[in-house]
Amino acid sequence: MPDERTFSDYKHDAAAWITLATGEYYPDILVDACRLYEPVLVEFSQLLQRSHSSIFLFKSIAETPNQWMRIQLCRVFKKYVSPQTPVEMLKVKNKAAQICDQFGANFRPIVEVQKCFSQRPLPDETLCALLWEYKDRGKKGYDLTERAFDILRRQHPTLTIIGPERAGKDVLLGSLLKDYPKPDRPVDFVISEGKQILAIGLARYDSDRGGAQEDDRTGQYREVAQEIIAYTNTHGMSQVKVLYVNDGPGLLLGSMWNDYAYLEERWAGRVKVVTLRMIEERVTPEWLRN
Repeated sequence: MPDERTFSDYKHDAAAWITLATGEYYPDILVDACRLYEPVLVEFSQLLQRSHSSIFLFKSIAETPNQWMRIQLCRVFKKYVSPQTPVEMLKVKNKAAQICDQFGANFRPIVEVQKCFSQRPLPDETLCALLWEYKDRGKKGYDLTERAFDILRRQHPTLTIIGPERAGKDVLLGSLLKDYPKPDRPVDFVISEGKQILAIGLARYDSDRGGAQEDDRTGQYREVAQEIIAYTNTHGMSQVKVLYVNDGPGLLLGSMWNDYAYLEERWAGRVKVVTLRMIEERVTPEWLRN
């Protein structure tokens, strides 16, 4: 049987192997964006008027019972009051006191916030458009995972694929592998045959990628592959593969394609990187079971 193509071999026509997600046009989104986020801006305005300090405003936001509303209010707060505060911290309700201690001294004074907010229309189209960008964050990744699962299940109907197809809790390797060195290591899916694990996978859609983000992604993948292969080699599970399903135009930027090709070359036969269009050709029963 001739040697199969490697990820590197696809580089000369890489664009033909990329799946592009659909997007939305500006300013078409403004009507829907304003309709969705006007209640958020109204609520922010009411909390702002009742606040005697920016710390009081943030604590009021943290007490908002509806999670979706609280997260949107936090995003508005970040734009107006504290752009240096990590948004993921803002979203965690029980970290309000910690955030005020660490960042409160640099919050913009409440009088300035009230003045700036009052000078903007309600709803503020610009801010609504910015918030709209968050709405589908992660959707492309969910779409990728769902389509990858469909292809794999159609191609390998006798195998079991576990993991969240869209939003959901990642598979933690400690729940599947006894004494795994990093039990909270999250992965996106696991392919098994009966009780035997055949492949452990991660799936990502890269809309845009470069610089430090590019290094972070490939560095993470390298760490995960090394960790899984070291564990399986010492536990009599050398049949376990590592499968990375990646797609999107970000693969065409910088050194990303070459970096992924290197992962395959470093652990030849044990690691594969594929786009959606490569799955049927490259994720074969022979590779999974060999």
